[in-house]
Amino acid sequence: MDLHALAAARRDEWQRLDELSRVRRLSGAETDELVTRYRAASADLADLKTSAGRSPQGDYLSSVLARARLHLTGARENVLAQIPRFFALQLPAALYRVRWTTLVIAVGFTVIAALVTLWISADPRAVAALGDRADLQQYAEGDFTDYYSENPAAVFAGTVWTNNAWIAAQCVLFGVTGLWPVMVVIQNAVGLGQSAAVMVEFDRLDVFFSFILPHGLLELTSVFVAAAAGLHIFWAWVAPGRRSRADALAAEGRSLATVAIGLVFALALSGVVEGFVTGQPWPVWLKISLGAAALGVFLFYMLFVGARAVRTGESGDLTEYEAGTPRLVAG
Repeated sequence: MDLHALAAARRDEWQRLDELSRVRRLSGAETDELVTRYRAASADLADLKTSAGRSPQGDYLSSVLARARLHLTGARENVLAQIPRFFALQLPAALYRVRWTTLVIAVGFTVIAALVTLWISADPRAVAALGDRADLQQYAEGDFTDYYSENPAAVFAGTVWTNNAWIAAQCVLFGVTGLWPVMVVIQNAVGLGQSAAVMVEFDRLDVFFSFILPHGLLELTSVFVAAAAGLHIFWAWVAPGRRSRADALAAEGRSLATVAIGLVFALALSGVVEGFVTGQPWPVWLKISLGAAALGVFLFYMLFVGARAVRTGESGDLTEYEAGTPRLVAG
């Protein structure tokens, strides 16, 4: 198809459509004309996209059609009306897409934390390098557990929620670097391993797990998911496939930025567990069961609801109306 010839042949019709879409109040005849010309221009755009993919003529016609559609429908979809689609389709689909990367990160985190714990606890010099023995004993026998009860539960839950949500957002937003998510995961694994080693030194490893597991199951999983989303964005830049790097990065960024929003809610639940459950003098099995239940809710949403959303063709990205006309590629 000769794009310039088609544009020349349809120029007057497209301009008329543009003029009608800018008229504030249309008569009945003008409304009928707008609908007719809208349908004809939509067919022209389909021909342009099929034969040439993205083109200046197609971009112009797409913008004209968007304005005409807005005139016909009255307004863009209400933001509140988009909320059910976000939680039922976009967010679970985005979470589901990073499931295997999340698992790999979780295994790597566990291995690093375990190796750090074993290395430090097996070497008295490494333990001594962490600080004065009296301070380490105070940490193991008092400070570690007091941390979860020294502030009011609501204040503590809010504090850890905002802190963890910011860490997760950084993993996604700075994921394009490829280094930031890895650094966050390793830093947290080493810190957890050091803490565990101190507890091992003073025979308090059971206390360590009883205070870490209730909230840590969901909290750490959320960090793993955020790191996985960030690495997917990085990989879209490294290996864009048939798309340009800009297009691949934009699509993946739109799809997975939803993860950062969704993790705000997951980490809010984790914060509630940490603030209202972890520090309570309840049986250990009960506290861990509540933490496992919170993780189970998240995994059900991620894996089962996410799988259903993906089967419907959802990727977590915006619709074409919201994101603009995509560039068609072969293969």
